[in-house]
Amino acid sequence: MSKAETTDQRHENDHQQARQDQRSENDRQDQQHENDRQDLGEAAAQLSTAPREELVAGPALGVIGWIRWFWRQLTSMRVALILLFLLSLGAIPGSLIPQTDADELKVESFKKAHETLAPVYDRLQLFDVYSSVWFSAIYILLFVSLIGCIVPRTWQFVGQLRGRPPGAPKRLTRLPVYTTWRTGARPEEVREAALVMLRKRRFRAHTAGDAVAAEKGYLREVGNLVFHIALIVMLVAFAAGQLFKSEGGKLVVEGDGFSNTLTQYDDFKSGSLFSTDELAPFSFFLDEFTGTYERTGPQRGTPRTFEAHVTYSKAGGKDTKGVIRVNEPLEMDGSKVYLISHGYAPVVTVKDGRGQVVFHGAVPLLPIDNNISSTGVIKVMDGYRDKNGKKQQLGFPAFFVPTYGGKGSGQMFSQYPGLDFPVLNVGSYHGSLGVDSGLPQNVYQLDTSKMTPFKDAQGNVLKQTLRPGESMTLPDGAGTVTFEKEIKEWASFQVSQQPGNGLALTGAVLAIAGLVGSLFIQRRRVWVRAVEGADGVTVVEMAGLGRSESARLPEELTDLAVTLNAQAPTAPDPEEVPAEGAEK
Repeated sequence: MSKAETTDQRHENDHQQARQDQRSENDRQDQQHENDRQDLGEAAAQLSTAPREELVAGPALGVIGWIRWFWRQLTSMRVALILLFLLSLGAIPGSLIPQTDADELKVESFKKAHETLAPVYDRLQLFDVYSSVWFSAIYILLFVSLIGCIVPRTWQFVGQLRGRPPGAPKRLTRLPVYTTWRTGARPEEVREAALVMLRKRRFRAHTAGDAVAAEKGYLREVGNLVFHIALIVMLVAFAAGQLFKSEGGKLVVEGDGFSNTLTQYDDFKSGSLFSTDELAPFSFFLDEFTGTYERTGPQRGTPRTFEAHVTYSKAGGKDTKGVIRVNEPLEMDGSKVYLISHGYAPVVTVKDGRGQVVFHGAVPLLPIDNNISSTGVIKVMDGYRDKNGKKQQLGFPAFFVPTYGGKGSGQMFSQYPGLDFPVLNVGSYHGSLGVDSGLPQNVYQLDTSKMTPFKDAQGNVLKQTLRPGESMTLPDGAGTVTFEKEIKEWASFQVSQQPGNGLALTGAVLAIAGLVGSLFIQRRRVWVRAVEGADGVTVVEMAGLGRSESARLPEELTDLAVTLNAQAPTAPDPEEVPAEGAEK
């Protein structure tokens, strides 16, 4: 045999010996773990109510077996966390993509702007995330998972509370935290002292045979259960809020009012189980709106004060003065009235060719920038006749700026949100506004498809920039449009009824409290064994076991051992005790 073949054979023998040694070591460790498990017995059992995972061979599962396996997977904490993550992930498109139930106009605008992407979103129900099939499926599965996980754990925990801490294992030396000493006190005296000491430390303790068994930290499992119950409470609150909620918006001009009935709302949406009979009976008037802004410096124009001074009354109640501010709603009979936005409503008068007033009132205009440059339409729907006596409707596109920069500024936009130099620019049309077609129409936009513009001397659409008190004369004696000196302000309110808010807040507080308890409280067990040794001296053993590794358990056991040692002091070693009659 060559030298190379001899070397290869030697290497092969070494590899085989190494594999055999590794298998022997693995078998020894497995046997050691089995011995430890048998020695600890109930001492290490049930430190948690988490269900144990059981591995079952696939081919052995029948129909019932697969159903049980699926149920165990669904009710496991791992799957519950995955579903909770998916629920949070699914809520992201609901925040980024306009939703039909929140603002249908934004959804339509999004579809027009994204003609390729919109059909894909529509098929995936991304415009109705919270009522979609896939979001509801995640929600229901999470609800079932949490209940299926919590109910058995709760009963198991109740059983643990009704029981006693398990007795000491045969070999305390196998526990992770251990100490021992010899004492001259009798075993029963040591056990009695240990029982009193542990109970003073708020351990649940009792004497079991030759040892005292004690346990502490049950609030960890209480916190764990409270946390998961709180999640269910928040899910129920979310469902209740979606099913029974109501939310509507109303724009109110100074001097006007609002009564909480369905016909009074500009827009209204509610849950599927909400009834209009549940609308709280109240009303309010907007007496005055106050808005102040920063005058100078880099923050010029920044809002400082938004206050809506109102007079409100409940059903059969007296009128009461109140102030609604941003994030300070007015609460009445379970409903909250929020201040959402505000703007200006110039007072405009329109007269026909005979000088008869056909329109007079404050016209709310919508802001388009932070300086409240506003746009809208003045619509005259009834009462106007042209010079031939024919009925017509008038429309005046309006652009209002509270602080005009002047003709030399190069732009029409406002320079400041306050009423320093108000200007109203109006165009003019006559014909049909299209309001009689039965189709919904935006009151702030003008459909000119069936209207004819009034023309100026150059043949262009008649437009004019007016200051308060000035008028625009329509051609051919058609009438006048006057921008009155009075400029009112309007405020937009949201009336919201959310029955699940209080329940959701309670669930959130409980979830935080439960999470704190489950993270910072350690469940642990302590055993104190006192037996008489072969030489008649009592041997004391103390050991501790926690649910997880923690540096606090050795410190706590050390403190307990020091306290018990003071009542059962360490006996001197027989070799250190001098024999009787020995020389000193």
